[in-house]
Amino acid sequence: MVLLTLTGGAGAGKTTLAAALVAAAAEEPVRVLHGDDYWYAEPGRGVWAPDETGTPRLDVGDPCSIDGERLDADLAAALDAVPVVIVEGLFARRVSSPRARPRLDVFVDVAADLRLARKIERKCVAGGFPLAVLLRNYVEHRRDAHERHIEPLRADCGLTVDGTLAPEELARRIWTAAGAAALARRG
Repeated sequence: MVLLTLTGGAGAGKTTLAAALVAAAAEEPVRVLHGDDYWYAEPGRGVWAPDETGTPRLDVGDPCSIDGERLDADLAAALDAVPVVIVEGLFARRVSSPRARPRLDVFVDVAADLRLARKIERKCVAGGFPLAVLLRNYVEHRRDAHERHIEPLRADCGLTVDGTLAPEELARRIWTAAGAAALARRG
């Protein structure tokens, strides 16, 4: 029984790594909670700022834009239902575990230029998002938000992995470290 959190910048490979962890879990039931599912949906909660047209936009680079109450409730329910829960997202390390369980916080480390390239590929090339808007958001907001809110979480994580390595290799390393954390907690 373990809680794994995967924290890192946008484009670090957290979602891909979570899928590799599930695939490598063998017969163990695993539940994954994705941080992107917990952003506030309307102004009034979270951090909102007008874009260049004056339209309010949620600042997804700020941890206050996460619906922490809903995430905590879903985490508690998941911990009651399955032996392994993975929370992945920009601020996954910040979740609180409502029940005593071995926990391993993992920081997925990838250089900023590669994270940006991955994000351009995913959002602009594959998703049709305007490249100029993505680059402007990165330069004006997201780069600074990463340094202020995400990078400091690295020090609180028990394991840092190189997100450029194969997800299957990282999954093996993480499961080994999670097993050691569970044994240490029992001992």
